Amino acid sequence: MSILREIAKAIRITLILWLLTAIIYPLFILLVGQVPFLKDKAQGSIVQNIQGEQIGSALIGQQFRSEQYFHGRPSTIRYSQGKQGNPTGISGASNLAPSSPELLKRIVEEANRLKDENIQPLAELIYTSGSGLDPHISVKAAREQLDRVARARGVRPDEILPLINKYTEGRFLGIFGEPGVNVLKLNYALDLDEFNRQ
Repeated sequence: MSILREIAKAIRITLILWLLTAIIYPLFILLVGQVPFLKDKAQGSIVQNIQGEQIGSALIGQQFRSEQYFHGRPSTIRYSQGKQGNPTGISGASNLAPSSPELLKRIVEEANRLKDENIQPLAELIYTSGSGLDPHISVKAAREQLDRVARARGVRPDEILPLINKYTEGRFLGIFGEPGVNVLKLNYALDLDEFNRQ
């Protein structure tokens, strides 16, 4: 009789825990994600262009190949874009050891390319992030690219500088990490600025 009571008690506890963790908690989180100031983040922080087309997420890096754009960090998965991208959209690092000839070759090629463009080969412009999806570069890395972007767009560097300052995000909670420039937001603002000037 005591064993049956313990089994019934275990079943009740299992059902209560299942109800809490599989139904109530996910519904609560879903409702929290619908709060107006959190809704954008919960839906992926999608950035849209003037025509209302989705051009990317402010939380995920994108590839920018044109000289008219600031380039973000390299990505081993190429941000899941284009023919070379990973169609599943997963994040991930290359898992290559520091002694890997393949990694060394990629780093040397990237550093030489940056030197050819008269850009100081800073770490975030050469090395990929751990997730492979980092949307930020340092303010210094953005300023290194300023002359190239200004020249390609036919504007003065001091016209672009306020946009770099505007899209620089501070330290997390004011103390963690370093300030970073969101490359997608900055590049979209450049396109919008050019559209407004025409």
